[in-house]
Amino acid sequence: MVEHLDIRFTVDDEGRLCATMPVDARTHQPAGLLHGGATAALAESLGSMGSFLLVVDEGKTAVGLEVSANHLKGVRGGVVTATGELVHAGRSTHVWDIRLRDERGALCAVCRLTTMIIDRK
Repeated sequence: MVEHLDIRFTVDDEGRLCATMPVDARTHQPAGLLHGGATAALAESLGSMGSFLLVVDEGKTAVGLEVSANHLKGVRGGVVTATGELVHAGRSTHVWDIRLRDERGALCAVCRLTTMIIDRK
């Protein structure tokens, strides 16, 4: 999914994990706007990667448990950037607050992701 949607991970100047994704034919819904499923895929990819990076050295991995997205502004093109903030780092779950912004910095979506931390097999 990450490769198909051309999601790229970065770290911003404040040390927060970020991910970018182009808004194009791969991520449009029929009306030509960013598809809600693509937004959710970006949010889940970002938070899951963040959780994985936090637990991999302990022999653990992270899997998505729940994702939600509130869409605030339509996006027709360009690139969107998701920024994640870990709001809970428990032993068995992590909760992420993820904000999606367009190229102008306008807030487009607010997402919440819960990951479950499991033993890596």
